[in-house]
Amino acid sequence: MAHPEETASLSRTPEGHPELKGGKVGVVLANLGTPDATDYWSVRRYLSEFLSDRRVVDYSPWLWQPLLQLVILSRRPFASGKAYRGIWNRERDESPLLTITREQTDKLATELGRLYGDWLEVAFCMRYGNPSTESVLKRLQAQGCERIVFFPLYPQYGSPTTATANDQAFRALMKLKWQPAIRTVPAYFDHPAYLEALSASVREAYAAATSRPEVLVASYHGVPKRFLDEGDPYYCHCRKTTRLLQEQLGLDDDAIVTTFQSKFGPEEWVGPATVEHVAKLARQGVRHIAVVSPAFSADCVETLEEIEEEIRGAFLDAGGETFTYVPCLNARDDHIQALTAIVERELAGWL
Repeated sequence: MAHPEETASLSRTPEGHPELKGGKVGVVLANLGTPDATDYWSVRRYLSEFLSDRRVVDYSPWLWQPLLQLVILSRRPFASGKAYRGIWNRERDESPLLTITREQTDKLATELGRLYGDWLEVAFCMRYGNPSTESVLKRLQAQGCERIVFFPLYPQYGSPTTATANDQAFRALMKLKWQPAIRTVPAYFDHPAYLEALSASVREAYAAATSRPEVLVASYHGVPKRFLDEGDPYYCHCRKTTRLLQEQLGLDDDAIVTTFQSKFGPEEWVGPATVEHVAKLARQGVRHIAVVSPAFSADCVETLEEIEEEIRGAFLDAGGETFTYVPCLNARDDHIQALTAIVERELAGWL
C-alpha cells in the first residue's frame, strides 16, 4: 500500500482539472436486498428485479417474463407484502434485513478502523433494491477508494447468491471511466471463526431452552437439483457446513439434519424440504426441535416469517410440542470478529 505522500501527486494537477482522491481501500458488505416498503408496488418492483435475474430463474426470458409480469407479479406481491408487514421494523420503517446489515457494517467499520485507522471506507449494498451496488461503488470511488474488497454475505457459495452479487459489482465497474481494483470474498462456510460463532449461537439457544432439543435442523435456502448437476457447489457447501457444525457441537448423527426451504416453481429441488421434514419428525415422535439457518447472515423474511411461522406451524400441527429457532448470527460480536478476520485475510498485500 502506498504511503499517503506517494499519492499526493494526485493533487498536483493542472488548473481546472477535476478533483481526484485516492489512496484508500473500500470494504463492501453485499446482501440480497429488500423492498423499500410493504405496499403492492414497492414489493412488486423488488420481486420483479429479483425474479428477473437470470442467476435466480434461468428460464428463457421469452417464456418466463410474460408469466412473471402478467401472472406471478399480479398476485405474489400481496402475499409477500403481508409477510413483510408481519416482520417490518416500524420504528425505522424498513425491513429487518436492512436494519441488521447496517448494524453489521457499523460494527465492522469500528473494528477495521481500530486496526487500520482512516485507510478504510466500509459500506454495504443490496443486490436488489437499495442501497444499490452501483451507487455504493461509485460513492466509494468518489471517496478515494482505489481498491475494494467486495464481500457477499453468503457463507456457502451459490450462483443465485454469491455469483449474482459479484455480477452486479462488475456491471457497476463497466460504467466507470476509472475502475478501482476489486477482490471478491470467496465462500467462508469452513472458516474457523464463522463455525465458532455459529456453534456458539446454537449452544446459547440450547442453554436457554426449557428442554434440550432432540434434533437440530440446519435449514438452508433451497436451489433446483439441476444446479448441483451443472456444477454449482452450494448443496455440497451446505452439507459440509452441517458436518462441521456437528463436529463443533459434538452431536450424534441422529441429532442433526440438513434440510432446504423456500422452494419456488415446478422443478425438483434439493431436499429434504424443511417444512415437510419437521412434520415428519413430529409424526415420528420427536417433541422438541431447534432450527438454525447457517446460510443466512442476517434474519430476514425467510427466517422471521417462513421458519418462525410456517415451519414452526408445520411441526406443531403434526404433534410436535416445543420449537426453538436459533437466530441468525446477525450483529453478534463473535460474528463481527469472524467477518473482520475474513476481511483481514482478503486485505493481504493491500494494507
